[in-house]
Amino acid sequence: MLAFEDIERCLVVTAHPDDVDFGAAGTVAALTDAGTVVTYCLVTDGQAGGFDHSIPRDEMASIRREEQTKAAAEVGVTDLRFLGYMDGSVEVSMELRHDISAVIRDVRPDVVITQSPIRNLASTYGSHPDHTATGEATMCAVYPDARNPFAFPGQPCAELDDWKVSEVWLTLGPDSDSAVDITGQLDRKIRALMCHASQHPDPSGMEERVREWYQGIAEQHGLPAGRSAEAFRVLDTR
Repeated sequence: MLAFEDIERCLVVTAHPDDVDFGAAGTVAALTDAGTVVTYCLVTDGQAGGFDHSIPRDEMASIRREEQTKAAAEVGVTDLRFLGYMDGSVEVSMELRHDISAVIRDVRPDVVITQSPIRNLASTYGSHPDHTATGEATMCAVYPDARNPFAFPGQPCAELDDWKVSEVWLTLGPDSDSAVDITGQLDRKIRALMCHASQHPDPSGMEERVREWYQGIAEQHGLPAGRSAEAFRVLDTR
């Protein structure tokens, strides 16, 4: 895993608003504190989320974009790219690979954080089909698409210079090998999660579960008692 002070730019690609806040917001806060410029790329607007049946789906999309923008600000992120795909229908298409590659070429990140393309049988929620599809499409965009100057001829991505990402950090997968101590950023992570009010019918219960989850991750990775951590599988893609 690259040292945070060596990461100038980081791109986070997730399927839905709030995915980054569950998986990596503490790490993002630590990165921005270290001077890294972080960009979010949201594949869908989370139109199929929430618990209030009275909210029209197009209105939910607007609500979730606003919630994600507020959550991002809690951890120092102001650059958000919304791709506008339909929640619940994400597939590893060439169109999605193109769109993510275009963002990679534009942002030119040292590190890409995204969701694991591998279904984690121990985590039903973490392995939402949109998550695994987004992870696979992002891996395809990192290699070979974004670095191949001959990819996507005649399409908007081809107008941008190719770019090679140094590392990919996969969140919420079955085989994490690295942990980031987020004890000092945990309250900011929770504030970011709380911004997604449309998704939390029981905010206090959610906060309690989040604190337990990330202390459990820290314990699994050998951190001292009372610490909190986010876990990743780190891939060298240079």
